[in-house]
Amino acid sequence: MTTRPELDVASPAALANNVRVSVVIKALNEEKHIGAAIGSALAAVSGVGGEVILADSGSTDRTVEIAQQYPVTILQLNNPAERRCGIGPQLGYQLARGDFIYILDGDMELDPAFLVTALAAMDADSRLGGVGGLVEEESDANYEFRVRKRRGAAAVARGCEWLDMGGLYRAASLREVGYFSNRNLHAYEEVDLGLRLGACGWTLRRLAVRGVLHHGRAEGNWILLAARWRSRYYDGAGELLRAALGRRYFFRAASTQRHPIFGLLIWLGLIGGFVLLPLSYGPLLVTVIGVVTVVLIRAWRTRNIADACFGQVVWQVQALAMVRGFLGDPRDPMEPIEYHVIARPRSV
Repeated sequence: MTTRPELDVASPAALANNVRVSVVIKALNEEKHIGAAIGSALAAVSGVGGEVILADSGSTDRTVEIAQQYPVTILQLNNPAERRCGIGPQLGYQLARGDFIYILDGDMELDPAFLVTALAAMDADSRLGGVGGLVEEESDANYEFRVRKRRGAAAVARGCEWLDMGGLYRAASLREVGYFSNRNLHAYEEVDLGLRLGACGWTLRRLAVRGVLHHGRAEGNWILLAARWRSRYYDGAGELLRAALGRRYFFRAASTQRHPIFGLLIWLGLIGGFVLLPLSYGPLLVTVIGVVTVVLIRAWRTRNIADACFGQVVWQVQALAMVRGFLGDPRDPMEPIEYHVIARPRSV
């Protein structure tokens, strides 16, 4: 089953429903947190008028079963092989009826007061395409989420180029840029959206209020690293660069991926150094010194030598995945996503 045009957010029939906010929850095997995520979304929209849509990417646990206990629309991706971080938001967007769209991960809880503050900010500035709040990271069980926690603690209210970890977007801005989320991206879908909105003159802002609680992942470093590689999550860097090819924001997109690009340069330096070793040890020595210097700088900044060393491993893995992602064969991001409807609230 494909999307039905009369329910597409860009259609006149959808706009006539006068839904203020559509909260789209993207999920895959989130039985542990999905009840809290849906409950928080329903509480948030109850004060402003809205709907909640669960866009499921083919969960094999109790995620959908739990979701069916709530008055929400539940959509499921027809082909689980298409699952990406970028496909869930776009799937929910296809049926969203709101003037504003909020994207929430299945392991997040939306602060009940955020939407009121966010809508006031959007109403005050007609060129504000989206707003986010401060993110509270719960997990620090591994390198990735310790980095996120440090970034969250350092976040300030200001204008920004993209909204990491969820945000409220003006539907009119999304229609102008053609689509909500690039279905091809395994990661960095928020970066891609922010760059597209900025290219059309829309602004984004992070507000000085709590937006979400993010439970995050609890696996250890090596287990999570292997999972990110297998799921192709790290391919997102290359997919983002490919999507930006030929666009005026390409170099800005490239600057967001400086860590895997640095990792790629290290790979090239190591390969070139070993090839040239019979002639000179200089190139290999320069590459090794460069790696050690970066690790020491990161260790000094984070006060954690283990994380600094593991971070370099992550960069090298991300570099290889970036190449794999860049060489992929993307589909047209405007192409409708095939899905089936599992449940609808009686009022819809």
